Amino acid sequence: MGAVAVITGSNLGKDVAGRPLLRGVSLKLERRERMTIAGRNGAGKTTLLRMLAGETSIDEGELSLAKGTRVALHDQRPPRERGLSLRDYVLGGCREPLELEVELRRLEEAMAQGDERALDRYASAQARFEAVGGYTWRDRAKSVVHGLGFVDEDLDRPLATFSGGELTRGSLARALAASPDLLLLDEPTNHLDIESLEWLEQALVGLDAAIVMVAHDRWFLEAVGTCVLELEAGRSRFFAGPWHAWRREQAARELALGKAIARQEAEIARMEHFVERFRYKATKARQAQSRMKQIARLERDRVTRDPRDTRELGFKFKAPERSGRVVFELEDGRLEVPGRTLLHGAELWLERGEHVSLVGPNGTGKTTLIRALAGQAPLAAGKLRSGHNVAIGYLSQHGEELEWGGARTVLEAAVKRTGLSPNEARALLGRFLFSGEEAEKPLDGLSGGERKRLGLAVLVSGGANVLILDEPTNHLDLESREALEDALRSFEGSLLLVTHDRALLDAVGSRTVAIEDYTLRSYVGGWPEYARVREERRAAGVVSSPPPPPTGEIASTGRAERRPDGMAADGSGRAARAAQRPPAAASAGPQPAGEPSAARPKGLSKNRLREQARLEGMVTDAEAALAALEDELADPARWATKYETAKSQARHTAAQRAVEEAYAALEELEAAGAAPTRGG
Repeated sequence: MGAVAVITGSNLGKDVAGRPLLRGVSLKLERRERMTIAGRNGAGKTTLLRMLAGETSIDEGELSLAKGTRVALHDQRPPRERGLSLRDYVLGGCREPLELEVELRRLEEAMAQGDERALDRYASAQARFEAVGGYTWRDRAKSVVHGLGFVDEDLDRPLATFSGGELTRGSLARALAASPDLLLLDEPTNHLDIESLEWLEQALVGLDAAIVMVAHDRWFLEAVGTCVLELEAGRSRFFAGPWHAWRREQAARELALGKAIARQEAEIARMEHFVERFRYKATKARQAQSRMKQIARLERDRVTRDPRDTRELGFKFKAPERSGRVVFELEDGRLEVPGRTLLHGAELWLERGEHVSLVGPNGTGKTTLIRALAGQAPLAAGKLRSGHNVAIGYLSQHGEELEWGGARTVLEAAVKRTGLSPNEARALLGRFLFSGEEAEKPLDGLSGGERKRLGLAVLVSGGANVLILDEPTNHLDLESREALEDALRSFEGSLLLVTHDRALLDAVGSRTVAIEDYTLRSYVGGWPEYARVREERRAAGVVSSPPPPPTGEIASTGRAERRPDGMAADGSGRAARAAQRPPAAASAGPQPAGEPSAARPKGLSKNRLREQARLEGMVTDAEAALAALEDELADPARWATKYETAKSQARHTAAQRAVEEAYAALEELEAAGAAPTRGG
């Protein structure tokens, strides 16, 4: 018997504003199949994802899910519940284990009161609970949050305090933590650093679920995808195989289509020439009439491309003026944000014609550094020297520079930022897919991809001999990414590139500068060479350095620093919490004879120390009780009957809960003590 399909769609159709967007879309996915939806921007990829999720209606065809299928959708819409903490938002997506916990607790209480009828219901609920992760489901959800670059201190922050990129990562964590049978992902790689990308790839490949995804990161698609559903001109075409094989097959189809169009055009031209030459000669009139009918048939059945497929981004940078040999040089550089040092003792140089990639986890200061190099932000300390005849072209991550000068539309921004006349600016914008009325679009209504294309148009016209680019591929489709890659490879000037697109890093970079241990390290070679060195350092167990203190301050910000590996510098989990806890209990208890008592930590009252010691004692007692119970439950007699099994499980659950509650009470006290107090 074959595997059961998780989802099946047959001849799905969707209309938008009275016009057909999708027609005849069919698909079938089983567990561990991971399908990429491919197609140009506007082809309906996100709409199809929402149709599969049940969030958008289906106008034609049939869609069916296997019985009991759990579905999770991650898309680019931010969470609505901004008052929730990150922890509650992520765990809130795990509806089934939450509901089962409530049911098990109710049944445990009934069984404790002697209700033997609750036994069967408890065993059934317990089996379902184990199927969705059992008592480890919260730990699994927490590991997802850590894998996507958050630290423990982020868990209790309200969503309203996170940036848009962090909220997108939070939405992805919620979808993954839900352990769905069908996982739908719209641009899951956005706002992830390389370490998080690599973690996500491994997580998805190991997931026992059917996955449908829309993404533009080429390495991610190659690592994760097992098949492709191509959307073209409203129709779908299924390809069984990895992403690179589909791209090869697509290129072959494009080549064949181009040849077919060329042959057809040549045949029509040949027949038209015959008709023009002989249509008025009596001896050839009948043949001319026959050829005219053939031309009409060819015109009716003419092979053409979809008009949307003829719009391609294609450009190259002008040959730049020659700069000095050294473009810029940074000595003993220091970068800070309030309460935290990002870089100290940093050395960086860029020479004429070099293409250098700057890499490092999110939050380590890449954007702050390149803004300083581009003259957009100051250094906290150090010397920055620029070379002779250096002209910098800077592309920010979000394109905020487009509004400089009061520009309101695409055309106004192009004119103000380039100095071109309106007609010249229109010609430039047309090369970047802003033709006709699209040049009059308001800046505040542009999509992320449109803002990026406009920024590139301004950059190309500027004639800079040094390009500083911050995430230039964000929001660009595959074809636009490849066009940018070709343009940068042929650029003769100097390049400093920040990107998480590993395909672009591999194609463009000739040297890699990494932010490691709060300073800069240079590695000769491109991304593959750096990745190899990075893995060797990890295998050797190289430990990251502690963060340096901010200038004139003790490095205590009330919030954990992020290590260069993306995790909390002070660790996480019970063992880490216990290791970090001040030895209050020792100071409150008896001391060995002949030794002075431990000094009381400054600022902590006797009552506070007494309460902390009491809560630490509760933690110790709860853990001892759990250990004793687990020793007791090692006896096979405790699991001999269904009733004994259920009772043992209930007792173990209660003991585990007591440990968690004891830790929670202690952590709440420590958090209250860490908060700033009024007065002296």
